[in-house]
Amino acid sequence: MDRSIGGSVTAPRIKIIEIDAFERDISLRLPFRFGAATLEKAPQAFLRVRVKDEEGRTAIGAAAELMVPKWFDKNPALTPAQNVDQLRGSIRVAAAASLEASAPATLFAAARLNEMETVRRLPGNPLAAGFGPSLIARAALDAYCRLAGISFFEAVRGNLIGIGGPMLPGDIGADAASAVLADLRPAGAISARHTIGLLDPISDGDIVRPVNDGLPESLEAVIRRYGNRWFKIKLSGAIEADIDRLLRIAAVLESVPDYRVTVDGNEQFGSAEQLAALLARIEEMPRLARLRAAIAFVEQPFSRAITMETPLGDLAAQLPFLIDESDDGDEAFARARALGYTGVSSKTCKGIYRSLMKAIRIKTGTVPGLFLSGEDLTCQAGLAVQQDLALVSLLGLSHVERNGHHYVAGMQGAPQAEKARFAAAHPDLYEQGAEGPLLSIRDGRIAIGSLGAVGYASGALPDFEAMTPLP
Repeated sequence: MDRSIGGSVTAPRIKIIEIDAFERDISLRLPFRFGAATLEKAPQAFLRVRVKDEEGRTAIGAAAELMVPKWFDKNPALTPAQNVDQLRGSIRVAAAASLEASAPATLFAAARLNEMETVRRLPGNPLAAGFGPSLIARAALDAYCRLAGISFFEAVRGNLIGIGGPMLPGDIGADAASAVLADLRPAGAISARHTIGLLDPISDGDIVRPVNDGLPESLEAVIRRYGNRWFKIKLSGAIEADIDRLLRIAAVLESVPDYRVTVDGNEQFGSAEQLAALLARIEEMPRLARLRAAIAFVEQPFSRAITMETPLGDLAAQLPFLIDESDDGDEAFARARALGYTGVSSKTCKGIYRSLMKAIRIKTGTVPGLFLSGEDLTCQAGLAVQQDLALVSLLGLSHVERNGHHYVAGMQGAPQAEKARFAAAHPDLYEQGAEGPLLSIRDGRIAIGSLGAVGYASGALPDFEAMTPLP
């Protein structure tokens, strides 16, 4: 493979020589309903990857991701346990394919090849198949950064990840890619966009079975504690129920100055006409005028089965629209743009290099108004939330959907020594709770300066020996 990636920059080649996978069971403090699914528990996957460079030096890196049922695959014929097994299968297949690779490659090329091969071996659902490759890519990048003694930000901005060469899609130039990456600048803080789930209490009076753990349970309590200015509202697709809920949400948000919202259809609308009917109801209600004016965009209103055959038509003139679940491959956003969509999500579970390529396409393209948005509420305290926050910050995003702290309190399942290591390495990111570090959100913002540590956004590694090996 040609090591030249644009200009005179040369990316190092590495080889992945060991992959170990583990799990921790996570229970939610509050049930979370999105679309037709309600989540109360899920295992978190952890990967430990060892890489070797061309000089024979080795280092380990890590990544983590919650294995959420009913998002990657919403087939009603599959149980939540079968959904989780799909994701475990993706890890196993991706690990096998990665370790079969014989020649050293750039981090980008290795990740792309691994994703392509895993999707080939697990046909039918690219989102689920891509879960394992996304974890391996993150852990390998973490290992390389530790080996080189540099941060994630330095590795990406210097294009030491190797975006270029034969694995680069033909519509992206290597020199232009390197130039875009060099111009990226991480921020010291980012706004947390609070997701309001379909079961979430809106006012304090809505709480039926209080958890009483000292953390917020209602939207009112969230605003009091965290001071959020950005919110994400989940819709059910049932117009009257959605209108009633929006009215109650709008009443609570009246106390928040200059708030903004995004609206997530979560694949619940069966047609453009159904969504248009909801928007028309919102427009005609004076009590929803401020909320309507605050909408930044609408996310994935239609099922992924019909999205690419459902033009937005007149809806695209009313609001920006973003694809999420339908973003399952390199060409998805281009196809969606032809239907009227202008936005696409960034999620580490869909691949860090895919997010970077989207940013490059948007910054080097000629189509105005295209945008990237951070959409991932499940990231847990520790590796998962830190790596996603680092990515969206480097991409230049000013806000990100961030709710793992609301549904899961802290680093659940981790030994106290591991919690202490992460808290000490990232004092700006965490505050001390009753049982360990909690994500710190003040005035609606998360301080993330410490994510510039050596490695991929983490000055600590988890205690793998305290985990359960992947079944």
